[in-house]
Amino acid sequence: MHAFRSHTCADLTRDNVGDTVRLAGWVHRVRDHGGVLFIDLRDHYGVTQVLCDPDSPVFAEVEKVRAEWCIRIDGTVKARDESLVNPRIPTGEIEVFIRDMEVLSAAEELPLQVFGDQEYPEETRLRYRYLDLRREVMQRNMTLRSDVVASFRKRMWDIGFREFQTPIITASSPEGARDFLVPSRLHPGRFYALPQAPQQFKQLLMVSGFDKYFQIAPCFRDEDPRADRSPTDFYQLDVEMSFVTQQDVFDTVTPVIRGVFEEFGGGRTVDEVWPQITYAEAALKYGTDKPDLRNPIEMQDVSEHFRGSGFAIFAKLLEQDGTQIRAIPAPTGGSRKFCDRMNAFAQKEGLPGMGYIFWRDKDGETEAAGPLAKNIGPERTEAIRRQLGLGVGDAAFFLGGKPATFERVAGKARDVIGEELGLTEQDRFAFAWIVDFPLYERDEETGRIDFEHNPFSMPQGGMEALNGDPLDVVGYQYDLSCNGYEILSGAIRNHKPEIMFKAFEIAGYPREEVTKRFGGMVGAFKYGAPPHGGCAAGIDRIVMLLADEENIREVMLFPMNQRAEDLMMEAPAEASAEQLMELGLRVLPREE
Repeated sequence: MHAFRSHTCADLTRDNVGDTVRLAGWVHRVRDHGGVLFIDLRDHYGVTQVLCDPDSPVFAEVEKVRAEWCIRIDGTVKARDESLVNPRIPTGEIEVFIRDMEVLSAAEELPLQVFGDQEYPEETRLRYRYLDLRREVMQRNMTLRSDVVASFRKRMWDIGFREFQTPIITASSPEGARDFLVPSRLHPGRFYALPQAPQQFKQLLMVSGFDKYFQIAPCFRDEDPRADRSPTDFYQLDVEMSFVTQQDVFDTVTPVIRGVFEEFGGGRTVDEVWPQITYAEAALKYGTDKPDLRNPIEMQDVSEHFRGSGFAIFAKLLEQDGTQIRAIPAPTGGSRKFCDRMNAFAQKEGLPGMGYIFWRDKDGETEAAGPLAKNIGPERTEAIRRQLGLGVGDAAFFLGGKPATFERVAGKARDVIGEELGLTEQDRFAFAWIVDFPLYERDEETGRIDFEHNPFSMPQGGMEALNGDPLDVVGYQYDLSCNGYEILSGAIRNHKPEIMFKAFEIAGYPREEVTKRFGGMVGAFKYGAPPHGGCAAGIDRIVMLLADEENIREVMLFPMNQRAEDLMMEAPAEASAEQLMELGLRVLPREE
C-alpha cells in the first residue's frame, strides 16, 4: 500500500464497503458521541467521515488529535446506517473505522478556524493565508481560477493561436500607471521596469511574422488598490493578431470569452448579443464606460426642459457652455421616501443633492410631485414624463453641470436605483463592447493634451484625423464590459512610424523622445510592419465574476492588502546596507 494513501477523501463509495484503505489529510473537525470519536478527514478533493471507539488499538492516540492536525489513517470501510447517510457529499454513504493512525504533523492553536463560515478580519486572513486557503470557499475559488486559465489556453490553441512568453524584466513604458522599477547592478544608476503589460513585445511579435499570439501574462502596476483591482500584479489573457480589423478581433475573442462564461457560469444566462456602444453614448446613457446592462435604466439629456425654466439653479447652469441636465428614470420609484433616500445618497457622494420628480394619481389624472415639479410647472413636467416614458408610480432624478463633474455619481446612482427597485436582473452575464474611445484628453488645470487611453492605438482616419482638433480624434480602441466591470481592453495598433510620431507629438512627446523611449518598436516599424491589433482580458476580474465575489482578493492566491503589503511574507521590506551598496543606491529619509 502507498505510504500515505490508497484513496483520496472523495473516492470511497458504497462499492468499497469491506475494503481496507489508507487515507491522509487534515482533521476538519472532531465529534465525541459518548465515547465514539467521529472525525471529518479532509483533503483537497473532499471529506470522509472516519470513526474510532475503544475497540480500536489506536483509540488513545485518536483522542489526542485536534483540528487541522495532518494525519494518516488505516481502516475498514463500513456502510452508514440509512438514517445517517449524508447525500451532500460523495462519500456520504460510508465511513471508515480506524485501525491504525500516524500523526504526520500536529497543529498549534489556530489563529483562524478552517471549519465553519466565521468571518475574520482581512489582516488575519492575509497574514495566515495558507490557513485561509484551506477553507472550502477558497479551495473552490482557486480551483475555478485554475480551470478557467486551462479553458482559456485550450480555446486559444483550438482556434490557431500559439502561446509565447515575453520578458519580465524590460524598459519603462507609458501604460497608464506607475512602473515598478528594478535597479541594475551591472549598470549603476540605470533601471529596468517590470512590464505593465507585454504591449510592445506582442506588437514586435507581429512584426516578426508570428500572426497569432496569446499568453497568460503577468502584469505589474504600482496602482492604488480597489475592490476589483490588485495594487501590484495581476494576470491577463494577452492576445495579438496580424492583418485584422477591429471587428475581426471581436469575432475572434467573443466566442472564447462567451464559452468560458457558459462553461463556468453555474447555469447563469450568458447574453448572445453583445452590443457595440460608443464611448460617448455609454457616458450619456450610463454615466460610465463599463455599464451594467442587466439594469435597463438609460439616462437622457433633458436640458431643453429646464432652459429658461423657473428652477433657477438648472436654468443658470445651462447658460454656461458645455453644461447639461441629465435625467435618471426610476420606474416604480415614485415615493417621497425613496426620492429622499436617493437625494441623501447624492449628498454622501459629495454633491449638494439630486433633484427629483415623481408621478402619482390624483382624481384619475397623472400629477407630478416634488420640489422640481412645483418650480418648472405642469407643461414641462409632462414633457419630461413623455420623453422618459414614465407614468404613475414612477420617478426621475436630475443632475446638472459639466458632464465630467457629475457623470460618475450619475452612473453610480443608476446602479443603486436599479438594485434597490429590483430592476437589475440577477443570474445573468450582460456584455457590451465599448468602442470609439477618444484618443486624447485635456487636463483641466494645465490645459495640456495627453493620451486618454492606449498611446499605441491607430487613430480613426489616420494622419488626416490628427491634423484637426485633438479632442475630436477617436481611436480604434475598445473595452468589453460585463455586469459593470471592464474585463477586456484592446485596440488596433498604430503601425506606421509617421502617424505614431505625430500622435505622440500632439501629446507633448517630441520625435527624439519617442525614438529614445520606444526605439525598438519604432525601428521595427520601419521594416514592413503588418496592420495588427489585439486585446487583453483580466483573468482575476473574470474569475471574480464567475465566483460571484465582490473583491478580487477572494480569487487570488496570495494577494496584497489595501496598503500594497504582503503581511504573510512581510513585503515590502528594507534592503540591507550591502544590497544597497551593490546597487549604488541610497535611501533618503522621507520628508514629513
